[in-house]
Amino acid sequence: MKLVFATNNPNKLAEIRMLVPSSIEILSLKDINCHEELPETSDTLEDNAAQKAFYVFDNYSYNCFADDTGLEIDVLDGRPGVYSARYAGEQCIAEDNMQKVLAEMKGQENRDACFRTIISLIIDGKEFQFEGMVEGQIIPEKWGDKGFGYDPIFLADGFEESFAQMSIQQKNEISHRGLAVKELIAFLKKKI
Repeated sequence: MKLVFATNNPNKLAEIRMLVPSSIEILSLKDINCHEELPETSDTLEDNAAQKAFYVFDNYSYNCFADDTGLEIDVLDGRPGVYSARYAGEQCIAEDNMQKVLAEMKGQENRDACFRTIISLIIDGKEFQFEGMVEGQIIPEKWGDKGFGYDPIFLADGFEESFAQMSIQQKNEISHRGLAVKELIAFLKKKI
């Protein structure tokens, strides 16, 4: 089975390729000559994931999946949420986003947060969605230099290392994306 993962993020692509069985070949957007920016105009993770996946299916005729992930922080009323990737502005980088979150969290006692991933899978025009979530805390400073995005400031409940201190294998076992992908793989194995 061939599936396109509708992302331009090489870190996400590497994580997913490590998780799927060898019977499923994961193609990148580059592999199918899709070089345009995928639409992400919704205010929910569910709709953004669907928008991206349907865009690839409708325009390139490949079965595919897309994800959207948000960091949801309790005392920030769920922010950055669906805007996690561009929280500090359109042209920001991950460091800018982390610094904005850390500044907004300064002095806050409640540091509860969760990462949530929605995967939208399109097979022959039908959509299926899968969700993964991990609860944790926003730590006051960066720990580690692995991973990407908010990984250096997220400490999952029950762990003593941030996501950025874990190996990719450790992180995949417990992360929001890893959990959503496990659901996706279980579903695909029934289809193969």
